[in-house]
Amino acid sequence: MNISIIGVPIFLGSGIKGVELGPKKFREKNILKILEDQGHTVYDCGNIYIDDIHKYKDTSHIKYLKSIIRVNNNLANDVYSNLCAGNFPLVLGGDHSLGLGSISGASKFNKNLAVIWIDAHGDINTDKTSPTGNIHGMPLAAAMGIGNEDLVNTYYNGPKIEAKNVFILGARSLDPGEKDLIKSLDINVYSTEDIKHLGIKKILEDIHSKLKLNNIKNVHLSFDIDVLDPKFVPGTGTPVSKGVNVLDIKNCLKYFMETKLIRSMDIVELNPVLDKNDMTSDLCIDLISDAFKHYK
Repeated sequence: MNISIIGVPIFLGSGIKGVELGPKKFREKNILKILEDQGHTVYDCGNIYIDDIHKYKDTSHIKYLKSIIRVNNNLANDVYSNLCAGNFPLVLGGDHSLGLGSISGASKFNKNLAVIWIDAHGDINTDKTSPTGNIHGMPLAAAMGIGNEDLVNTYYNGPKIEAKNVFILGARSLDPGEKDLIKSLDINVYSTEDIKHLGIKKILEDIHSKLKLNNIKNVHLSFDIDVLDPKFVPGTGTPVSKGVNVLDIKNCLKYFMETKLIRSMDIVELNPVLDKNDMTSDLCIDLISDAFKHYK
């Protein structure tokens, strides 16, 4: 398979410095060679340019709105262009605000797109519901056409995905506004408690059956490492206790990759500054390596 590596060294969506060093750390850990050794052809597309944070003043409750939209527009175009070329875009973050750009590019190419959002958080806040104004908590809502108009219209006007084609896996920290949205739109959400009581296998099969029911042939997978229990990933900015274990995440990635429905992927929120002896970055490399073994 042809894989295009796209780095997005952004912390503006989270406001927590250090996460912008994620793409550099992945490259230092030889992510390109690891994927090449598996038989993939790998292209390094470099990093998306990030504006100086002092270029724009915050004029609303949403922090760094113009800069983040610019980043996401550029990322969306890179993702779209690589899909047009027949490549698999692998986006390395950076914070999860970049998910809007990835989805926007993928949805322009794949009209009936589904999104599997693996995350401790829902990321479906808006400027009205967000307690912080940080955009890394808003990209999935904007992709569904909900929230700030400028975010919603990233890359092209209007929603990028339908709520019925959104699957949030591993959520355990949801704000009140997010819970209301989940209820009103009947969004597919599988919490860590669901994983514990039902087992990961049953949940993965349920998601796959819904993808088939909705005639989905193309999926964007967005993986936030904070879905894992903090004891496994000290190097992330918004840890949440009682997370998913490593084996369940490996099984999850293996299962989805083997469906051959995944057309693009993000891995986000690695913060090397907060890491301990590269424990988190080494695990991220292991997870990516393991996932792409199952995608030939």
